[in-house]
Amino acid sequence: MKAVLIMLVIAIGSAACQKTNDVVPGERVETPDTSATLKYSGTFKNGPYGRVYGDARIYKQGERYFLQLENFKSSNGPNLHVFLSKEETPVNYKDLGALKPGGYQLYEIDENLDKNPYFFVCIHCVDVDHLFGSAKLSL
Repeated sequence: MKAVLIMLVIAIGSAACQKTNDVVPGERVETPDTSATLKYSGTFKNGPYGRVYGDARIYKQGERYFLQLENFKSSNGPNLHVFLSKEETPVNYKDLGALKPGGYQLYEIDENLDKNPYFFVCIHCVDVDHLFGSAKLSL
């Protein structure tokens, strides 16, 4: 009985993050002010379990860093999070929190990125460990 229940939970979780063509439209979120300096940027590409569009930009404002997702859209999925990752498929990462509605989004990064070890921004389904898409960051 336990085995059947475990298989059912796995099947439901896997189905929840299956590929989908639904794209979540966004709302505008405030951006860093004009004193912010663009440090890194990249364009999203699709992952194996979803579609993502838009750009990722990391700004430095004073001593603080912000990740901004611009013109962003994503496939629907449960418990999608934004990761800064050392790899395209997140293994060594920093979770910036739950994905907000698409469009323009801003996430504060509570780490000094002057020597940035993170090369990717990933949109990831935490529940079943599925990558929806990533953006490779460059100077």
